[in-house]
Amino acid sequence: MKRSRARGRGAARQTPGRAGKRVRAVREADLAQVIQIDAKVTGLRKRAYWRDVFERYGRGRGGQRFFLVAAVGAKIDGFIVGEVRDWEFGSPPCGWVFGINVRPDARLSGVGTHLLAALSESLRRAGVTRVRTLLARDNAVILSFFRSQGMMAGPFIPLEKELE
Repeated sequence: MKRSRARGRGAARQTPGRAGKRVRAVREADLAQVIQIDAKVTGLRKRAYWRDVFERYGRGRGGQRFFLVAAVGAKIDGFIVGEVRDWEFGSPPCGWVFGINVRPDARLSGVGTHLLAALSESLRRAGVTRVRTLLARDNAVILSFFRSQGMMAGPFIPLEKELE
């Protein structure tokens, strides 16, 4: 599969997908669709949050932060956001996925798989050999997706405390 450099987006590459779909670095013009996908799935419209994520991850700074979209022409079918995190919790540098979503009407068509594969390749090029994520244990859709991709419980135990 031939890959070409995405202009102005650091280590992100454009990768062709099935039926004209390709994964590429997010563009500012994509944000409205990213917000729409997230709002449809979560029930919350978080414009300021996604603007901030775009500023921090969508500008291709340093080749360690990635914000990719699956596109068919101008239509965005999904997105993924991740980064290389160094030495957190005593762990060697590794990749982290902290955001992924696919339009409900585009699910089960390989969009999420293609997004994760593209992010994984970007993370490999950045020098890491492991990818992690955290998710709510009752989010069966995302849990099933990541398990289908070969991910399983990792070596860390998440802990939390209610702040009063």
